Amino acid sequence: MKKILLLFVIYFLVITNYAEFTYSQPKPSHIVIVILENHSFDQIVGSKNSPYINYLINNKSCALFTESYAVTHPSQPNYLALFSGSVNGVADDQLPETFPFNTPNLGAELLKNGYSFAGYSEDLPEVGFNGKFSGPYARKHNPWVNWQDSKINGIPKRDNLPFTSFPKDYKLLPDVSFIIPNQLNDMHDGKEPERIIRSDAWLKKNLDGYIQWAKKNNSLFILTFDEDNNTSTNKITTLFVGQKIKGATYNEKINHFSILKTIEKMYNLPYAGESSEANLIRDCWIIK
Repeated sequence: MKKILLLFVIYFLVITNYAEFTYSQPKPSHIVIVILENHSFDQIVGSKNSPYINYLINNKSCALFTESYAVTHPSQPNYLALFSGSVNGVADDQLPETFPFNTPNLGAELLKNGYSFAGYSEDLPEVGFNGKFSGPYARKHNPWVNWQDSKINGIPKRDNLPFTSFPKDYKLLPDVSFIIPNQLNDMHDGKEPERIIRSDAWLKKNLDGYIQWAKKNNSLFILTFDEDNNTSTNKITTLFVGQKIKGATYNEKINHFSILKTIEKMYNLPYAGESSEANLIRDCWIIK
């Protein structure tokens, strides 16, 4: 019986890995990822307080993932998980005890393989800033800074940028970039429902141009949240918008590792950390 069970497990792993190896999906010219803060799926989807996000959800080029979950609480470990497939031993929002990190991460993978990467943080006071706060900017929401100028898997200082550096000509964007709004505009600070309303309006003002462009230029916009409103469920809003997206709702269970793995797969990168074991997002693409 044990031998039969072992053979079944081996067969399942072989079939799964083969399916993943042979599976193809679009390779976007550009990906822009925005991370918002501390709200559950039900607080955003269908809410009158987030009209722009719901406008995107109802677009024919949008995939909404109805079973998307954060990895943990609080904020910082989730940002690290999405960027590197690991929380890197961080369990809170405090400055990590030791940095820079040297573990694998999406930015380093891209750079090593001839692609470009940048992180844009609103109110980052200068390129490469490594301080804990600057006004409403918070380092805990900027994962790549933890690898800044590391000798192993490092992110160059030049790729840790203020949001004011986000190009107006979207053709000049890196292959993959993250945008982190400040704590006034990412739904972190303030009271309900004003902080949702403010963040939703910020997203429309600052990213609608790119989103509309992405739908015509083989590019992708990803919106997700770090965590929900501190419940044990930790269900969050995640959506993809782009030219190669089949607009619909999708109910496969995904998390931050799944998003990371899907991006890594697009660019034929090695899987970092726990992304190797995550579900690959595979059914929302238009493939011709």
